[in-house]
Amino acid sequence: MVIWRITDSKPGHEKQTLGLAHALLRSRAGECFDIPAPSRGASLLQWIQGRFPAGNGLAKPDIILAAGHATHFALLAARRAFGGKFGGKAVALMKPSLPLSLFDLCVIPEHDNPPARDNIIPIRGVLNDVRTSTTATPEQGLILIGGISSHYRWDDARAAAAVTEIALANPKIAWQLTTSRRTPATFLAALPRPLPDNLKLMPHDQTGPGWLEHALAGAGQVWVTEDSVSMLYEALTAGAGVGLLRLPGSRDSRVRRGVEKLLADGWVTPFEAWKSGQTLTPPARIFNEAERISSLIIEKWFKNPAAKHSRSA
Repeated sequence: MVIWRITDSKPGHEKQTLGLAHALLRSRAGECFDIPAPSRGASLLQWIQGRFPAGNGLAKPDIILAAGHATHFALLAARRAFGGKFGGKAVALMKPSLPLSLFDLCVIPEHDNPPARDNIIPIRGVLNDVRTSTTATPEQGLILIGGISSHYRWDDARAAAAVTEIALANPKIAWQLTTSRRTPATFLAALPRPLPDNLKLMPHDQTGPGWLEHALAGAGQVWVTEDSVSMLYEALTAGAGVGLLRLPGSRDSRVRRGVEKLLADGWVTPFEAWKSGQTLTPPARIFNEAERISSLIIEKWFKNPAAKHSRSA
């Protein structure tokens, strides 16, 4: 299998396409080529002209992945130049701004209310590159702190008090707390001093590439602030028992509706329920959307090895 990944250098988009590419390549041997998207104007012109110079010299693709509005014209240009009836399927992650019928497949979050169509697969949340852990232990815990968001009202004192209560209530768990780029500088100062002995701070600017994935692999319990949607789905994918640190909502939004559905379906435990005695337990079912979507794509286009061979010929 040959995968082209059209990239726009945005970390969130990169995680999504990388997660699906890796899941596909675990199912079928192959390789993935990363191609930075040309400008939207250049990509539109290339699509109209039926060419995509960035793909010259590369193995022809079976699947072309992209996420983000800046990549859509490049995705369509690559499909027109190197795709066709037997290969180069254009797969857009997240809801495109262009007509959905232009793409071979659109992988769209449920909270965006995608229409029921043959070329649309709804997903829970967003894809990621986390794998279900086999090494998590109950003695390790992780607390993931977000920050300023258009969907919630951030509250330093509320988040800091919850973190302290969690650490003190679980003295046998070694907790690591990390922040994000959106976390206000005032949050760490709001944590009471001295810190609980079992709580270690790891601000995001002190962590390196792969730190979060490694920490998730070892954590039996993970707490996430409600605004940190990507980290919430990463924790669920890792298979940890996931607790939700709730924040006041600033407005109704698709992001908030997605989190509320996770609560309604029992995937996460709200902080208030935990305080009332509910425990954090691992999900009863595997939560791995990248693997699920990969399986559906394989079933849709690559189930017959002979057909795959004819595409690559």
